[in-house]
Amino acid sequence: MTFKVALVGMDAKALPDWVDAELKQAGIDFVFKQCKSREHLAETGGDADVIWVFGDHESVYKENLDVLTRCGAIIRTGSGTDNIPVAEATKLGIIVANTPLAAAHTVADHAIGLLFAITRQIVAQDRLVRQGKWDRYLAWPDYHLHGQTLGLLGFGNIAKLVTRKMSGFDLRFISHDPVVRPEAMVALGVEAVGFDDLFKRSDFISVHCPLLPDTRHLVDERALRLMKPKAVLINTSRGPVIDEAALIRALSEKWISAAGLDVFEQEPIAPDNPLLKLDNVVVTPHIAGYSDEFLHSFWKHSVDTAIDLSQGRWPRSFVNPEVQPRWANLLKR
Repeated sequence: MTFKVALVGMDAKALPDWVDAELKQAGIDFVFKQCKSREHLAETGGDADVIWVFGDHESVYKENLDVLTRCGAIIRTGSGTDNIPVAEATKLGIIVANTPLAAAHTVADHAIGLLFAITRQIVAQDRLVRQGKWDRYLAWPDYHLHGQTLGLLGFGNIAKLVTRKMSGFDLRFISHDPVVRPEAMVALGVEAVGFDDLFKRSDFISVHCPLLPDTRHLVDERALRLMKPKAVLINTSRGPVIDEAALIRALSEKWISAAGLDVFEQEPIAPDNPLLKLDNVVVTPHIAGYSDEFLHSFWKHSVDTAIDLSQGRWPRSFVNPEVQPRWANLLKR
């Protein structure tokens, strides 16, 4: 039978023509339908080898996986797989692949941009000048980078890029990531530390961990109270990794100095969210991965992943390494 890939959820504006052409050239039967129910999913993907979700979806839920009788892999375009039932897929022998490298550089750049926007008071100064206020003392850039400590919560692809890109600013780098060997960090000039030490020692903390059951509200009130009063928190990962109510208190009561946030517990962020009323917060609309290369890169990495799977190769990135795949023809990792 022809290898079939079914795109069942897409939040992009359009499907590029070259996607279908490139998959067909690889001998893949490709279909696309925005599936909004169990019935739609069964009709479109019931006989598919790969189910593909580009961003959001309305059907790939744990209670619907049983209709995917041939599915050996789910591709989730992007890095986060928090909207995919990974545990249930793993039990069924379904590989859950993602494409974290598609936007790694731009997310790293955005995290750095948020850090500079705060430490140099760029947003505040821009607002003041537009209001006709030429007064440097109204938003004094009361920070410096050289000699300070940048803490990285999580040490995956994006955190490594942040380290590399910031290496010329005379910073000390520390990181906490329980799944990364300390010697791998040391090789990149980063000190491996415990969770509490990261929050106690860092002048700036950038969050780079996936949203999983054990990382939800990982940055809670206890962690925030460990931070220095002048510390800055940056988050370009997922909103619920941080307990937003605790963060609002920390910023309002000055447990910490400031925050740069691209992600939130509720998206879009509610207009009455207290974060929007705080002067010590810089916010952006979950846009860290976006750039002039964004869409092509996301599509291309996903297409390449589908082709690898069709040829019996493990995907370059997948989030359930413990899976016992239902496919018997996969090459050794």
